[in-house]
Amino acid sequence: MKIAKRSDPNSLRLVNDQSQPNINEVWTATKDMDAIRLNIKTLGYELARSLAARLPQRTDLTPVEVGLRSKASTQADLESDWVAFWLSELKVPVVFHRKLWELAYVLQAIYESGHLREGQRGLGFGCGAEPIPSYLAAHGVNVTITDLPPARGGQMGWVSTNQHAGSLDAVHMPHLVDKRDFVNRASLRFVDMNAIPRDLTGYDFCWSICAFEHLGSIEKGLDFVENSLRTLKPGGLAVHTTEFNFWNDAETIDNWTTVLFQKRHFTLLAERLRRAGHHVAELDFDVGDKPLDKFIDIPPYLHDLTPEQRRFIGEDANHIKLTIDGFPSTCFALKIVKA
Repeated sequence: MKIAKRSDPNSLRLVNDQSQPNINEVWTATKDMDAIRLNIKTLGYELARSLAARLPQRTDLTPVEVGLRSKASTQADLESDWVAFWLSELKVPVVFHRKLWELAYVLQAIYESGHLREGQRGLGFGCGAEPIPSYLAAHGVNVTITDLPPARGGQMGWVSTNQHAGSLDAVHMPHLVDKRDFVNRASLRFVDMNAIPRDLTGYDFCWSICAFEHLGSIEKGLDFVENSLRTLKPGGLAVHTTEFNFWNDAETIDNWTTVLFQKRHFTLLAERLRRAGHHVAELDFDVGDKPLDKFIDIPPYLHDLTPEQRRFIGEDANHIKLTIDGFPSTCFALKIVKA
C-alpha cells in the first residue's frame, strides 16, 4: 500500500533557512497546531483529573447485576458503583480512561453470567499484559491465555510496548493471585485469532479486549467474533470489546492495522448471530453526554509525547474518546450468549 508523500516537506517548517517565519499557505494554517493540540490535551486531562478527584470514596461495594447491554464506554459508567467495584477488585484507582471501562465491563459480564466461580473454564484472546487472567485464577477459574506468536507480536509492535503475553511469568500479577495458584490454573497458547485452533473447545466463557480490530479487516474481525462461539459450551458467554467509529456513519477505516467498526457492522453481526439462535445483548449506541464524553483526545498520545510535552501535560493522560486516523472513536463491547 502506497502512502502519499508531500511534494514540499519544507512547506511545513516554522522557519526558512534564514530562521525567518516560513510564510506560505500551509504555514499560516498549521503554525499554531502544536500549541492547539497541547491546549486541548491539557484542558481535557485536567478536567479528567478534577472529576476523578471528586468521586466519592466507596469501600463497602459488592457485585450487583446491572443488566449489561452491548454498549459504548461512557463517563456515567466510569462513575458507577459497578465499575468502582471491579476496579477495586483489580486494585486500581478509578480514573476516566476507556481501558479501565473495558476491564470492568468484561468482569461484570462474566459475573452476571454466573461464570466467576471455581471450576469454570475461561479463554482469553489477545490477552497481552492485562490483569483479568490473574484475577480469574484467584477465583478458581481455569484460564487459557492466548496471544500472537512472539515473532508476529514483535512485528505488530506489541512486544516493544509490553503488550504481549510472551510467557506465564510475564502475565502473572502477584498482587492479584499467588504464583502457585496462577500456575496451577493458567496456561498459555500462541494463537492466530484468524485461525482459532479446533481443539480450543468446551469453555464456559471467552473474552477479548480491543483485539479483533487488529485482524486485518472489518470482515475478519466480525468473523472472529462469530468463530469465537465455537470455543464455548452451549449457553457459554462471549464478551469482546473493540474500537467504535461513533462519529461517521459514511466512512471508516478498513483493511488496515487498526480498523474501526460502525453501528451498521454491529447491527448486521447481531442480526446474523440472532438468526443462528444466539442471544446478543441489546445494542446501545449512546456515547454519553457528560463533559468527558465530549472531550475527544487527539494525537500525539502518551507513548508518542516528547519528555518536554510529558512534563507540560502530565503522565496521567486519561480519556474516554479519541481520534484514530482522524475518526473520533471509543470502545464498544459485545455481550453474546451461545445458543
